[in-house]
Amino acid sequence: MSGKRVVVITGASRGIGRAIAVVLTEPGYQMVVNYRSGLDAAQQTAAAIEAKGGYPHLHQFDVADVDAVKNAFKEIVKAHGQVDVLINNAGITRDNLMVLMKTSEWDDVINTNLKGAFLCSQSVIKTMMRQKYGRIINITSVVGAMGNAGQSNYAAAKAGIIGLTRSLARELATRNITVNAVAPGFIETDMTVAMPDKAKEGMLTQIPAARPGTPDDVAAAVKFLASEAAAYITGQVLHVNGGMFMG
Repeated sequence: MSGKRVVVITGASRGIGRAIAVVLTEPGYQMVVNYRSGLDAAQQTAAAIEAKGGYPHLHQFDVADVDAVKNAFKEIVKAHGQVDVLINNAGITRDNLMVLMKTSEWDDVINTNLKGAFLCSQSVIKTMMRQKYGRIINITSVVGAMGNAGQSNYAAAKAGIIGLTRSLARELATRNITVNAVAPGFIETDMTVAMPDKAKEGMLTQIPAARPGTPDDVAAAVKFLASEAAAYITGQVLHVNGGMFMG
């Protein structure tokens, strides 16, 4: 590929998404930052991209909305002519025990975390096939591999992403398009900061590395899978969890 790169990251206004956006930025890159809400946070991501010499483009849309996703990617391709890297990072939680879980809590998580990755991937595939190049990286979770009480909706969505990743990798491998997943473990983000101290302590006892990960730890794995060094790697799940799960 030429020096120009167009990178799309969903859910990139904060946390892991922001870290990925910043780490992937190179001078001259067109970085498309998706967010559903929180313009101020998205603008902070944009400022960090500019500081590295990239060109940020903010796109507000809900990844679970079929029409919004289709229209957004039409605009992105029209504006930039290509999409080289897609990072499906957008995700939410609606934690509850199965016996108490509302149907809406199940649907919200499945629609955003799993359906959203499907819609965004589907919207970019034709462009990548045409240019005979692409990198699709899906952010799953350790929970998708090992499960977690009170997160059956989240675990199901993240496990689904693993199946989606492997199936799509088989479909696109001959087109010079790789599809991989990164599975973070216990990562310090706004979401985990709000956890009770006892819950955090209990989580740390399960981690051989004896510390939580950082968004930059996850971003480094994504950067590798998006690079030319990973051109022969597809259909894989790279766990970034300090040894919390070894599968």
